[in-house]
Amino acid sequence: MSNLLNVSPSPHLHGKESTQKLMLNVVLALIPAFITSVFYFGTGAVIVTVISVASCLLFEYLIQRFILKRPLSITDGSALVTGILLAFNLPSNIPVLIIIIGSFISIAVAKMTFGGLGNNPFNPALVGRVFMLISFPVQMTSWPLPKGFGTGYLDAVTGATPLAVIKEGIKNGEPLSQLMDKIPTPSQMFLGDMGGSMGEVAAIALIIGFVYLLWRKVITWHIPVSIIGTMAIFTAILWFVNPEKNADPGFHILAGGVLLGAIFMATDYVTSPMNPKSMIIYGFGIGLITVIIRVWGAYPEGVSFAILIMNAFVPLMNTYIKPKRFGEEVQNG
Repeated sequence: MSNLLNVSPSPHLHGKESTQKLMLNVVLALIPAFITSVFYFGTGAVIVTVISVASCLLFEYLIQRFILKRPLSITDGSALVTGILLAFNLPSNIPVLIIIIGSFISIAVAKMTFGGLGNNPFNPALVGRVFMLISFPVQMTSWPLPKGFGTGYLDAVTGATPLAVIKEGIKNGEPLSQLMDKIPTPSQMFLGDMGGSMGEVAAIALIIGFVYLLWRKVITWHIPVSIIGTMAIFTAILWFVNPEKNADPGFHILAGGVLLGAIFMATDYVTSPMNPKSMIIYGFGIGLITVIIRVWGAYPEGVSFAILIMNAFVPLMNTYIKPKRFGEEVQNG
């Protein structure tokens, strides 16, 4: 019995893809959203992204070099992607010190504490973002309005996001038909002409990145489509029941961080399930929790919380939801 083989979970084939190539493809897919954020928010978008990326790379280097004393892995691109995604979840005028603190939480606490890439149970960028939201609520909810390419880092004019306008208006008893006149049109939201974080304002740019990732086979459709589909179904039901208190599905998908989260953050290899069935269940959970938080919760947005909550269920799904085995199980005796 001691000579029995221990077979690890699939996949067992060695492919040509490397971590560096996968991360490079993610970076390339994020370029349209970055260009759009610079177009609308100006130099602030560049400053926030550069500081976030540099801080994430520096913290990972220092921790591996002087604390863990392990071979350096900053060239694998994971810290680079974490830095970009963290920046995309921030206002383009947020103070530098807060960016550095968020980067430290993302890398030191959410990633390196668990052993580095491949071991972290939660998406590092989202852990950093939620920590910053709880610790610095004023700075994290002072969203710059799109004022054009020439806007400086300190020149941003802030305002409420469409989600915040709707949330506060409904809370105060205003009918949705009147509130819709206070927010950008669907076409403006699709193109990114609205207030919000850097990476969530332009649906068209994120969809271009999604198509690229599918084409390069970096991700599959299961998680993004199940998240967006779940949100569309439940918000459509609420809208049909009471259209004066519940926004339509198109608004919920275009406003906020649904597309950024569904395409680039929920699909993180380390913190998402391994097989299609689990991916769909995982996406369903994220979509449902997001709708619950948006409609009945204290925050106008719930994507980050929803993804982190479902990250916690991924080990359970990987253990108990598995593809059907090939062959036949033989019982002795």
